Amino acid sequence: MKALKKTIKIIVEKTATGFSAYSEEYPIYTSGRTVPELLNNAYEAVQLYYEDQYVVSHENIKFEIDFAQFFQYYKVLNSKFLAEKIGMNPTLLSQYVQGHKKPSENQTEKILTGIHQIGQELSEMNLIYRR
Repeated sequence: MKALKKTIKIIVEKTATGFSAYSEEYPIYTSGRTVPELLNNAYEAVQLYYEDQYVVSHENIKFEIDFAQFFQYYKVLNSKFLAEKIGMNPTLLSQYVQGHKKPSENQTEKILTGIHQIGQELSEMNLIYRR
């Protein structure tokens, strides 16, 4: 089998029971109670769709979630803190999060880079317990 050479965009949405994911271009749908479960289920769904045609890797899947749902789920990430971290006006980022304005591609990339930077910082941090 050949390796899949394209990227499948998967839209992620928060639901009352967890998360759902779907492709707008292909009949690929799934759900999960948690984000890790959803990501695994989405990967399996894409593999099933291309079962006997292509080998699918994680690089073939691109997950997308809108600003409001992202900040609703990741409440630990404060939009004011993020705005200050990336040098953006906090009111402007708040308008993006609330859906009052839509960010440009450059603004979206700036926000995503900031989120990734915070994630990297957190993943490298160890907590200690002192008595």
